[in-house]
Amino acid sequence: MTKKCLYLFLMMAISYTTMAQNKEEAGVNAAVELLRKAMIDPDKAMLQKITSEQLSYGHSSGNIENQATFIETLVSGKSDFVTIDLSNQTVSVSGNTAIVRHNLSATTNDGGKPGTVNLHIMTVWQKQKGQWKLLARQAVKLPQ
Repeated sequence: MTKKCLYLFLMMAISYTTMAQNKEEAGVNAAVELLRKAMIDPDKAMLQKITSEQLSYGHSSGNIENQATFIETLVSGKSDFVTIDLSNQTVSVSGNTAIVRHNLSATTNDGGKPGTVNLHIMTVWQKQKGQWKLLARQAVKLPQ
């Protein structure tokens, strides 16, 4: 009887952990989608809400922006995403930190110049006051 109780307890603990993990992953996925939409139609308040004040935003060119520069670049139109499509996304949550990887394909109109980008992105998200915020991002160009 004791082994049965222990087995049942372990199964319940595993189920609870899996449900909690799935809930956190769903929250991270929702935050990624909010960021995607905010980058296409930049809204300063939303971008501030979804990003950390300590943001380190790395471009595939090697340029690194902080939160203020990242937001200003989007709001001013210097960086203009017309479309952003994400694929092959994975989410790994550990406590209050999540790592997201995906491919990003986008059409752009930076400074009025049409273009396209195909990147592999890694983002780090941190749960701050109950909300997932983008803490860091790094992009690399996908092989053509």
